[in-house]
Amino acid sequence: MSEPTEQTAMPGESVAVLSMRDVQFAYPRTAALRGVNLDVAAGEVVAVTGRSGSGKSTLLHVAAGLLRPASGTVHVLGQEVGALPDAAASSLRRKHVGLVLQHGLLVPELSVLANVTLPLVLEGTQQRASAQALAHDWLTRLEVADLATAFPGELSGGQSQRVAVARALVAGPALVLADEPTGSLDSVGGERLLDLLVSACRAGNRALVVVTHDNRVAAVADREVRLLDGTVEYEAVLT
Repeated sequence: MSEPTEQTAMPGESVAVLSMRDVQFAYPRTAALRGVNLDVAAGEVVAVTGRSGSGKSTLLHVAAGLLRPASGTVHVLGQEVGALPDAAASSLRRKHVGLVLQHGLLVPELSVLANVTLPLVLEGTQQRASAQALAHDWLTRLEVADLATAFPGELSGGQSQRVAVARALVAGPALVLADEPTGSLDSVGGERLLDLLVSACRAGNRALVVVTHDNRVAAVADREVRLLDGTVEYEAVLT
């Protein structure tokens, strides 16, 4: 295993929170990413769009280090994720990457509060009481604090997604990756969740990458990156 490498910035420049260079990834018989390049700065909101099968979710999973690219590099906060041992990559993800996956994917056996506290417990950097207090604060910000003792099976789709966002943000990540966060919600619920997610990331100067089919998401982003057959077909600054 090679030693982890870090990006360095020239004087006056800053290292991107997420930097992907010539990233390629293939499933058996299917090339999902074909030389993708992407940089995302702190406080920036990027919408990744494209048809089903264009490679959007794969890009998100590679950015998070859940999948390792066949070639190319992925840097998070200057560290090359693919060069890290599994344990170090997991630690980097827990500390600095917040994931919001489709349908929330909460742990069904844990209460809402325990689900949000989980990233802090796994990292072991906080006492249980302070971890629970921080988790409760994020549930309050996401307007679901009254559900702290409920279990995932008792929640609506919108409630589950809000809890998932709270869990993604509780550890103070520099990078938030969200896969179709409004996909299963009605227009009102989706718009409210989107507002909460974007405002929380901008207030915390977090980089946010949202994979979406929803035009409302692209409308609030700073930049749109559209994929087609695993390549960047189109990129535009929106604000």
